[in-house]
Amino acid sequence: MFDSMNRRSFLEMGFAGGTFSLMGYLNGQERTIPGFDQTKTDYDKTKAWRPFTDRKIRFGLVGYGVCRFATEFDLQNHPNVEVVAVSDLFPDRCAALSKAARCRKTYPSLEEMVKNDSIEAIFCATDAPSHAKHAVLCLEHGKHVATAVPAFYGDIEDAERLLECCKKNSGLNYAMFETSAYHDDVYAMEKIYGQNVFGKLIYSEGEYHHPHVIGEPPLDSYKGWRANGAPLWYPTHGNAYYVCITHGSLLDVSARGIEPLTGEVKPNGRGNTFRTEIGLCRTNEGGIFRMVQGGSQGEYLEAGRVRGEYAGFCSHNGRLDCNAAFVGDATGRARLEEAIKNGMQTRKYALPPGVSPGGHGGSHGYLGDDFVDSILRGRKPRVGVIEALNLTVPGFYAHRSASKDGETLKIPQYGL
Repeated sequence: MFDSMNRRSFLEMGFAGGTFSLMGYLNGQERTIPGFDQTKTDYDKTKAWRPFTDRKIRFGLVGYGVCRFATEFDLQNHPNVEVVAVSDLFPDRCAALSKAARCRKTYPSLEEMVKNDSIEAIFCATDAPSHAKHAVLCLEHGKHVATAVPAFYGDIEDAERLLECCKKNSGLNYAMFETSAYHDDVYAMEKIYGQNVFGKLIYSEGEYHHPHVIGEPPLDSYKGWRANGAPLWYPTHGNAYYVCITHGSLLDVSARGIEPLTGEVKPNGRGNTFRTEIGLCRTNEGGIFRMVQGGSQGEYLEAGRVRGEYAGFCSHNGRLDCNAAFVGDATGRARLEEAIKNGMQTRKYALPPGVSPGGHGGSHGYLGDDFVDSILRGRKPRVGVIEALNLTVPGFYAHRSASKDGETLKIPQYGL
């Protein structure tokens, strides 16, 4: 088939539902940030969203950088949210956020915003090295808080500070907006695992691959944080393919790093030389999990799969129907049938009117809605502090292991 196509017709093909053009890419047009265009998702359309209260939570939104993440989770469109304040350190970005969120009240910094006692909750879409610090600041000022991923970036002491602050402020909700948690396949696998259909997971893996063109700089970032870290300091999109499915943890890790194979190898501002890192972890149930984060050529990928005692599940980037992604022996199939008979729902629920599922596998709107709902109902959010640390901390130790030529390192275990 490929041989029958001429070069131009191949390059002009549209991919991902027509959202990407190879000709446009090769001609140097502005690149789309990978992941944001992955909006295809499935949900149960037979049951409409129903409100249980008309209360509106007074929200503040912070951070409108390259990804413009503060408004990506549709909090400004949620029927139970009133955005009452926005902030960004750069005046032009703050003005743009004010317009996008339809909110006139602005602050020059989060440090000023938290002094407003009328604000109940804040979403921090700030630079990764500041996530833990900003979450602590919000909690200490009596605000529910959600941050983008990861929970912290490169400073393991931030993990301890964040956990202690959450313990001291147990009446407030902390959430980390891990997009893989609401991928169609992760959502389905979590439900199936919870019904013991898989049995214990013998092997699982999660991958986060960003296509990397040699010589091309990374995405812009505040104070250059993207260019001055380590791949597995940003591990959560892949690690969700164990942690968000089982709600378990990774016990130890042995990892290896791959330096750039072309050109001079130079340490970045944090001393890292690796472009890709791969780790093998022992899970709390005795299985093995493989984590990958790195840059190479190929498709953008946030994906994973599991193989258990009685069944496995593989839905590459959501391309396969969940029924086709499940493979099991007689015991696994019988357990699946019994779980379905008992009402197991593997498709996501409907979102409130006006709230879009958004990008990264149709996860954005679900993370925003979950955080709002957790506050209204007084429950834990989908990814609370323990799960956030279980997603983030293994990557920190994986990088340390890679820097020690693959030495196996213990991963701290956390609890409230």
